[in-house]
Amino acid sequence: MLVLVVAGCKWLPKDEDATKNWSAQQFYEVGKQALDKGDFEAAIEHFEQLEARFPYGRFAQQSQLSVGYAYYKYGEPESAITAADRFIRLHPTHPNVDYAYYLKGLAHFNMKRQILDRLGGEEILSERDPKAAQLAFQSFRDLVTRYPESRYAPDATDRMVYLLNILGRHDVNVARYYLERGAYVAAVNRCKYVIKHFQNAPAVEDALGIMAQAYDLMGLPRLAHDSRRVLKLNFPNSTYLTDTSG
Repeated sequence: MLVLVVAGCKWLPKDEDATKNWSAQQFYEVGKQALDKGDFEAAIEHFEQLEARFPYGRFAQQSQLSVGYAYYKYGEPESAITAADRFIRLHPTHPNVDYAYYLKGLAHFNMKRQILDRLGGEEILSERDPKAAQLAFQSFRDLVTRYPESRYAPDATDRMVYLLNILGRHDVNVARYYLERGAYVAAVNRCKYVIKHFQNAPAVEDALGIMAQAYDLMGLPRLAHDSRRVLKLNFPNSTYLTDTSG
């Protein structure tokens, strides 16, 4: 007995006849209804069918954006990012392209949150590969830079602050790792990077403190004093000043 298995085409046998005479608007409206009800799998299927049959026009454009959101809500951030990138590439002047940048940032951000949930907290996350956080930050920065008046810009800005803290903490952990292993020049250079690129992040306090310690261990008391002076000026209650205050 011959058994046919058609993978990845689960909607074709039952839906092809039912939707044979549908217009692009019908596909979109049914997909939108599924999206509103939280049936993201059905929404994805209808939006993708729409574009396959009607690749041009406003409904096709809207489906390209909507399918990205459906993938995001369905828990497939990689597919959401692919859809957002494709929309940006195909429609760079579309009035809703700002949302594509925002969606891309959210998807990267969600990937980071999934890692955080699995590992058990931000401290653990800051010790791991920060790639997802970097990509999320870049997407939100693209949105805020290109479309500062976008209604998504305020939330993107808030998320950028959060991500800066994560990224700054990651580099501080790297600097501390170098310090503990006697790579003092590498520790200082990583601290300088944090101070330059994360000026308003809490990680700056740690960077200044670690830099002072590294200079001490390198036998450079003047540079250590300068680091502690800046630390004291900006973080007068820092625990790095407890043992030695320059």
